[in-house]
Amino acid sequence: MNVLIVGANGQIGQHLVDELKDEGKHKPVAFVRKEEQVEKFKEQDVEARLGNLEDSVGEIKERMADIDAVVFTAGSGGSTGSDKTLLIDLDGAVKVIEATKASGIDRFVMVSAFGADDRDRWNEELKPYYVAKHFADMWLMDSSLNYTIVRPGMLENKESIGKVLAKDVITDSDVFSIPRVDVAKVLAASLENENTYHKSFDLVTGDKSVEDALNGL
Repeated sequence: MNVLIVGANGQIGQHLVDELKDEGKHKPVAFVRKEEQVEKFKEQDVEARLGNLEDSVGEIKERMADIDAVVFTAGSGGSTGSDKTLLIDLDGAVKVIEATKASGIDRFVMVSAFGADDRDRWNEELKPYYVAKHFADMWLMDSSLNYTIVRPGMLENKESIGKVLAKDVITDSDVFSIPRVDVAKVLAASLENENTYHKSFDLVTGDKSVEDALNGL
């Protein structure tokens, strides 16, 4: 499949590009918002398409030619205000969902946030972020797309552990974090794992291989 990675220049996005390249099964296509990012991926022999999540649905759709699956890893980042959280993490995600549907693409994998499905679990300091993720996820679940929603725990810049725990809701783990590279491994494995279709789940470091964890959902 040709996989459009929205937010490919982000940390999880870059790991996912590398993961798909290393696997050699699917072709990563980077969706990025700066010309220098396009050039960076071209130097890595990765196709990149210039676009902005604040563009119209039609403009985003134009970047989806010949795409078979979409992975949304984008985010406004911790240094921006609630306005950008609303525009990128919520409206940007919804516009990508709408563009995906309009393009006739069926497969959509979303990177959400741990606990985004349950208001009682939201961090008060990050409440606008959780609101954005919650309603973007709901919009995706209510769409006709074949979705998978991954809600990773606290993201860490560590080497791959390669062992994960994936459950509808995780409240009983000793660990509530996960390396970004392992999130990328789960995203890549989810693309064609039918056991992840039309499902959403929390994800942290655990004791199972990625394949076993996803097959156990």
